[in-house]
Amino acid sequence: MLIGELAERAGTSARALRYYETHGLLRAGRSANGYRVYDDAELRVVREIRALLAVGFGLDDIRPFVDCLRAGHPSGDVCPDSVAVLRRKIAEVDAGIERMREVRERLRGQLTIAIESRESTCSSRIC
Repeated sequence: MLIGELAERAGTSARALRYYETHGLLRAGRSANGYRVYDDAELRVVREIRALLAVGFGLDDIRPFVDCLRAGHPSGDVCPDSVAVLRRKIAEVDAGIERMREVRERLRGQLTIAIESRESTCSSRIC
């Protein structure tokens, strides 16, 4: 299929497909007139790429999933390298959640101090 058809079927743009191709994630053949021609299997690859991008993976993180699909597996997340990336991403998310909890606690403390300060300052006059 040509790039426009793949883009339409995958719900993305031809520009995005060319971008994935330049990063080695997508494979295109060439027709006699030089047009990119994609195998039907590339649709599955593009869908995997887009799904992983949607949850915050970078293109380098996506490579093991694409390689896993290309190795003939029904899913891109069953290979050891993909599992390693998933574990790393979960650890990153957990660390981010912990940082956000710490920020929330600091903000709560700051708010408590601000309210107490306001109440003591305003108790003798109307604020």
